[in-house]
Amino acid sequence: MSKLLLYLRTDVFRKNLIYALITLIVLFLVVYFGLKIYTKHGDAQEVPVLKGLTISEAKQILDKAGLEYKIDSVYQMDAKPGLVIEQDPEASALVKGGRTIYLTIITQVAPEIALPDVIEKNLIEASAILKNHNLKIKDTIYINDIARDVVLGIQFGGQKINAGRMISKGSSITVVLGNGKGANEVEVPMLLNLTLSEAKFALQGLGLHIGAISGAITDSTTARVIAQSPDSTSRFISIGTPINLTLSND
Repeated sequence: MSKLLLYLRTDVFRKNLIYALITLIVLFLVVYFGLKIYTKHGDAQEVPVLKGLTISEAKQILDKAGLEYKIDSVYQMDAKPGLVIEQDPEASALVKGGRTIYLTIITQVAPEIALPDVIEKNLIEASAILKNHNLKIKDTIYINDIARDVVLGIQFGGQKINAGRMISKGSSITVVLGNGKGANEVEVPMLLNLTLSEAKFALQGLGLHIGAISGAITDSTTARVIAQSPDSTSRFISIGTPINLTLSND
């Protein structure tokens, strides 16, 4: 113990202690200033406002500010392509030089989606499903079917398409619906100005036939229909119903 106390009182110990303290101080300063340089302490800057700018304008601003950027894109109907709609970090946030700013822009090309299955669904339900898939109903077509306002088919570009077909998001489609009349009813044809033989041929093709014939007729081969009952305003009648005709040679 006495030897240790004697050593602590020597010049050699004091010199070693001073060297050790100096080494620790130098090491601390190197680490301290090194970290400041590495983290660019005091080099913070505000993120500029980029929302609402075109992507080319946003790039110019970020290049001047020394900031990096990455771009993602989304599609929105009725939105101008090329506009920045989101940025991360937000405007006015403090970041270091060289920080990456993430931008979301509107793309011009609509992504494709699969046509949902709306067959045999009513028009209200089908409209909601199509709207949720960002598809628009351009028109509706009614055909003879006992189920009224039930979807029987989908047309796109004048062609029938099936569920699962890939079409552009935001596309307008035509919905084919049942009219509730059933297959045993047909639309009343317009027979005015037809000859008797022409009218008979037209009715036979629809499953109808000529009923009572009246009018001032001098030549049945040239006489033309001037009136019919029921007329075309009746819209639909049952197959097999007779159509009464009024003919005239005048």
